[in-house]
Parts: sequence; C-alpha cells; structure tokens
Amino acid sequence: MAHTACGCPGSMARVIEKTDNNENTSTQKAPSELRQWPVQLHLVPPTAPWFQNADILIAADCVAFALGSFHGDLLKGKALAIACPKLDDTTPYVEKLAAIIKMNEVKSVTVAIMEVPCCRGLDMMVRQALAQSGKEIALETIVIGINGERRN
Repeated sequence: MAHTACGCPGSMARVIEKTDNNENTSTQKAPSELRQWPVQLHLVPPTAPWFQNADILIAADCVAFALGSFHGDLLKGKALAIACPKLDDTTPYVEKLAAIIKMNEVKSVTVAIMEVPCCRGLDMMVRQALAQSGKEIALETIVIGINGERRN
C-alpha cells in the first residue's frame, strides 16, 4: 500500500468505483434521525438533556458520509457526538466523554469508526473514558469500510 507524505495509509487518495444501481433509487427522502444540536464532541455539554437515559453514538466524522444508511442504521434513537481522532484536538476528549458518562444514566455506547488506522484512536478514547467513569455500560464498536460496508 502506498503511503502519503504524512505516512498515514488512511489519507491515501482513492477512487471508489460505483456502478449505476437503480435499486436504491427512491422518490422518498430518508428522514433525519438527528435528535439534538450541537453534535461535535467539542461543543456538546456533558449535562445536555439528550444524554440522560440515552443510548449514545460516538461517530467518527467520516462515518456518516461513507455509510449511506447512517441515519436509519446507526443514529436512530440515539444521542450523537461526532469527532475526528486525526484532525481534532483530542486532548479533552477522554475527560469530556467520562463526564458525559458519569453525569448521566447512559444505557449504552456505540462507537462507529472507519476502517483506517487513525480512527482506532476514537475507540480507544471511548474505552478510556468508560474506565475513567467507573461505570459498566454496554459498548459496541462498529467499523465501516471505505466503500461503505460494515466490516464487523
């Protein structure tokens, strides 16, 4: 695999070949399943009411673009926080996630990341935050491939 100047294989330029497939063509628009604003982890307050008694989705920024069915498959019924472990200043993320978990009755946490190596950092941060919170909460990690397929 060729590496870019920064050395990260996840940053390598790729063309994703698609064939015209009329099966997915619909005259109906998929509804948004977003239940709150803001969504960026830097901006969400740990005491936001949508985290109380919630299933939380922590998604890497690219997931919603790669997974065409993001809203219906992952977001529906969940409170959302998005982050990029490669481009964001992630210094406060573990503490902020731990605060969200400590301050709320969280039912479960789902982490959705891309298959690229840098995305694993988000999963690791969420695991550290769970440990720091002292709570035992169901955790699921979902990995999405560059082509939009679920890898696990």
